[in-house]
Amino acid sequence: MPAALPPSTAQTNSEFKAALRRQLLAARRNIDAPTRAAWDADICRHIVAWWQTARVETLGVYWPLRDEPDLHPAYAELARLGVRLLLPVVLQRDAPLAFASWEIGAALVKDAMGIAVPAHQRLEAVPPALLVPCLGYNKEGYRLGYGGGFYDRTLDQLPRPATIGIAYSCLAAEFGWDGHDVPLDQLITEAG
Repeated sequence: MPAALPPSTAQTNSEFKAALRRQLLAARRNIDAPTRAAWDADICRHIVAWWQTARVETLGVYWPLRDEPDLHPAYAELARLGVRLLLPVVLQRDAPLAFASWEIGAALVKDAMGIAVPAHQRLEAVPPALLVPCLGYNKEGYRLGYGGGFYDRTLDQLPRPATIGIAYSCLAAEFGWDGHDVPLDQLITEAG
């Protein structure tokens, strides 16, 4: 499990997080294919079980990149259960995420950042709950992403959606957080 002492200054915190991101990306990339497939299946089951309690009608999901957990089986099951799925869309670099409706099998295109987004771009309001990919997470419920701040800016708006972080349990780490960071409401890993 990656771990280090939190830094004491903002500059060292930024440097620390950059180094931790590299470490966590390498750890996630080194998960072998059979293990990754088993863990993804476990995470998918936990997401559907979470939904059985939460029963949200609309859910913000994500398209996996950089070896993030692939949740397509969960998305297919949720869609079968009548859940409307929305994918995040970056409209401006330093703005909150927007969300576009998406159906399984619908055409996707890559945006300027190389992220798959719905080709039709029918934007909707921020959904009541979001599955948020985590590069890492800590015991206080904060996530480490790629450093763009898109989810933090999105969660800084009202009404704030419920957040369910998605990560592999081996990516738990110790790190500090900044004033703009927003903690997750829940976390789902392959372990539960």
